[in-house]
Amino acid sequence: MSTEPQAPIRRITAPQIRAKKGGEPIVSLTSYHAHTAAIVDRYADFILVGDSLGMVMHGMDSTVGVTLDMMIAHGKAVVRGTKRALVVVDMPFGSYEESPGVAFRNAAKVMQDTQCQAVKLEGGARMAETIRFLVDRGVPVMAHIGLTPQSTNVMGGFKTQGRDEATWKHHIADAIAVAEAGAFAVVVEGVVEPLAREITRAVDIPTIGIGASADCDGQILVLEDMLGLNPKPPKFVKVYGALGGMIEQAVKDYADEVKSRAFPGEGQTYR
Repeated sequence: MSTEPQAPIRRITAPQIRAKKGGEPIVSLTSYHAHTAAIVDRYADFILVGDSLGMVMHGMDSTVGVTLDMMIAHGKAVVRGTKRALVVVDMPFGSYEESPGVAFRNAAKVMQDTQCQAVKLEGGARMAETIRFLVDRGVPVMAHIGLTPQSTNVMGGFKTQGRDEATWKHHIADAIAVAEAGAFAVVVEGVVEPLAREITRAVDIPTIGIGASADCDGQILVLEDMLGLNPKPPKFVKVYGALGGMIEQAVKDYADEVKSRAFPGEGQTYR
């Protein structure tokens, strides 16, 4: 039996994610709790603590109501549950748009309090100055373009982007702007497939698709969506599990056994 000590597990870094451009596809999922993060950690290159937790965990109608404190609380849990994946925490609505200075103060608080390795913020060219400001001060930034959920009140809902080819130049310019500003990767959400391919070709940083194209440099989904916990998942979600039905059946079985006094039984009581 070998007595040699095992090498410590090292976390994947933002530069390592950036270096995956054009290589083996990047695997990523969201997570909001330590126990699910520990499972995802074995397979994902990075884990996103997404502001989608507002809807998934707190029953909100959109991500707009998510606060910095909520992101920090869930971010802490995910970092505690992981060892190897890069952990990225979303900057919630209102925490970064006012100015680069405000964005840095809040991003620094997120990183200090959670010990995550990067933050993500929404917006293309309009956020380039802020991205550059953060990166210059030691904050790794993942960008997010296309369908930006925090802007749904302006967009008029969750609408697929790029159906009008005349808008493609705008989306490609957004991707180029965030890449030139120093973002190490960019999430491309809810855009038509040919536009996602064009964006991926146009930038030298990895594109992470969600409702985009298999030609993106990586993919991300909301964990609860792909596990079958969302009864009405978006079109772009492939459901890999059926946990919603399994959980309901387990709860029903428990309730039935409590009512019939079959639980707790001999194996669950102390003598």
